Amino acid sequence: MSHALERPASRPINFWVYLGIPAVAAVVLILLELTSLDMDIAKLAYDPVAREFIGRHSFFLEDVLHDRAKQAVIAIGVLSFASFIASFFVSVLKPWKRELGCMVLSMALSTSFVTPVKVVTSVQCPWSLKEFGGQETYSELLSPRPPTDKPGRCWPGGHAATGFTLFALFFVFRDRKPRLAKAGLIFAASLGTVFSIGRMLQGAHFFSHNIWTAVFCWLLCLGAYYVVLYRPAKKEDVVVNGEVVTG
Repeated sequence: MSHALERPASRPINFWVYLGIPAVAAVVLILLELTSLDMDIAKLAYDPVAREFIGRHSFFLEDVLHDRAKQAVIAIGVLSFASFIASFFVSVLKPWKRELGCMVLSMALSTSFVTPVKVVTSVQCPWSLKEFGGQETYSELLSPRPPTDKPGRCWPGGHAATGFTLFALFFVFRDRKPRLAKAGLIFAASLGTVFSIGRMLQGAHFFSHNIWTAVFCWLLCLGAYYVVLYRPAKKEDVVVNGEVVTG
């Protein structure tokens, strides 16, 4: 195999950090179920006089930050898939074939899991609850769902996943372009956060819904990276300034 096509060994990875942080976040989120934090935060975005969330009919939040932004991320996914297919034939893309494959797999996993889980959990959206002008009864994530003719479809957060799916950028560039990887991580976290806040202002999700989504997307992207790209350094390899140099 030519040197141009040879993948570098992966940079050292601390699984205590990569798995520990989302595990701690999950425990904290479960404990938050014992508090009224979700409801308290949602009330900040609710106008009791108008009996609706302040962003419920916002053109910017719905048409720009939701619809157009989702289309932009879908375009990134389509471009990644097209580049992956092209990497089998285009010489300049061949060294990045596995990275592109990881990108496609990561984005597919971290967006496709949302709908099936929504159906199983049947969690109501804030805007559907009696406390916020709706008809449905609130229930915690781990509690039984009250009888209803309209099961909820709001956990985890779908639009948040549209942003957090780009955690894939961090893993795709992690071994070859560490600076780009960090930029990708910041971009994905920021985009997911903005999307989350936008939907919370519209009453579509509680705070915890979006944090759970970030945890799931991170773990799915990490799993795709581990399966597709992770290549531990050999004994003869050495680490120089965080980079693995093949001996």
